[in-house]
Parts: sequence; C-alpha cells; structure tokens
Amino acid sequence: MMAAANPKSEAQNQNSAGVVIPHRAKWHRRLAATIIYLSLRLLGATIRFHLDDRPGFFREPPKEHIIFALWHNRLALSPMLYRRFVLKFAPKRRLAGMVSASRDGGLLAEILEHFSIQPIRGSSSRRGAQALFEMTNCAERGYDLAITPDGPRGPRYEVQDGVVATAQLTGLPIVPVSYHLSWKIQLKSWDGFQAPLPFARCQITVGKIFRVPRDVTDAGREELRNQLESELRAISRD
Repeated sequence: MMAAANPKSEAQNQNSAGVVIPHRAKWHRRLAATIIYLSLRLLGATIRFHLDDRPGFFREPPKEHIIFALWHNRLALSPMLYRRFVLKFAPKRRLAGMVSASRDGGLLAEILEHFSIQPIRGSSSRRGAQALFEMTNCAERGYDLAITPDGPRGPRYEVQDGVVATAQLTGLPIVPVSYHLSWKIQLKSWDGFQAPLPFARCQITVGKIFRVPRDVTDAGREELRNQLESELRAISRD
C-alpha cells in the first residue's frame, strides 16, 4: 500500500480485457497476516478503550448502515473498534473495507479476512471504478463500509473523492472516527502509521455525521469533501 506500483508487475496482473487483477498474498504473507492478526488480538486485550461519541450515534446499535471514515495511519485498531462498539451490540452486522490492489494491500486483505471483514480491492489509481461498484453492491447487501479517505498513498490527512462518491451512490451516512493513543510507535512512512503499544489508552472520537444527497452537484460534493477533511483533522491529534 505504501510503495509505488511497478509497471511490469502491474501489467502481469491484468487479464485479457485489460482489467487489473488485485495481488493475492503468497504463502509467506498469509503466514505473516495470521501472526499479525493474533498479535493484534493479544495487544487489543491490554488496551483501555474510551469512546467519545459526540453525536450520540452509538448510544444504541445504529439503525442504519454506515460508512466509517478513518485516517490510514489509524488502521491498526480499527477492526477491534468495530467489534467492540458495533458487533458487541449487533453481532449480525457485517463490514466491508476498501483495500489497495497492490501487494501490500494483499497482506492487509488477509488480515481483514481474519477479522471477518470483507476486503474490497481498489483505490483512486487502480481498480477505482470496479471497487466503487463492489462497495455499492456490499451496501445493497446490508454491509457497513469502511474507507481510509487519505489512502492508499496519501497525502496524509487529505480526503480523496472516493468516500463522498460512495456515500452519494449508496445513500449511507459517513461517520468520521479517529483515536488518540497514549503510548505508541509512529513509523516514518508516508502516513506516519501509528503502532499501539501494550497497555496504552485509546481515546476514540466520533465526529459529525455527513450525508451526501443523491443529486448533489460537483461543487456541493467538493464542499462536503472539504468539510469531512476538516472534521477528521479536528478529531485527530498525533
């Protein structure tokens, strides 16, 4: 997800119709995904979570399906947040998440599948239209959706168009979520990925809910994108 695509490699992952086929993780990456999954489960058991639900959206199980928008550098704990604050009260709900079609995205897709999250492979630069179609299809089948609006390559903390377009097509509200870790390692990657450390405190903040009308204009969509970016920045602190 963090490396630029190799043109030769990308060409090898197209079918005869020229459609990009997402990279599948090889055996060693599948093994790594299992180890990461087990490590996250163990780590999550030590972390103290506190939810600041400003709009009151999670005071009871949400009555409608939603699109979670979370910065790319806060992916590590996102599957556990869904389990803790959604599945605990509504165990039959399902989640689909947008994941890059790259090799690194293949690793993340394997991790998400361990958490029973449906990965949808694509981004603004690769398989974008197909991924948007698949996300819309999942929404129609009753899934919640999760998108990192500044992924898979950034720039960090800049919302791209995909999340607003998905909300417009599906009619689902966008729920901005972020968290602050009291104890973490911040990697020197493009996104400043935040790796939680054991026994950290995780302060989760839910921001203002955004709804995108089906008939929104291009100017209105851009305004909503700017508002969502401002809201996500406001509820995030590094």
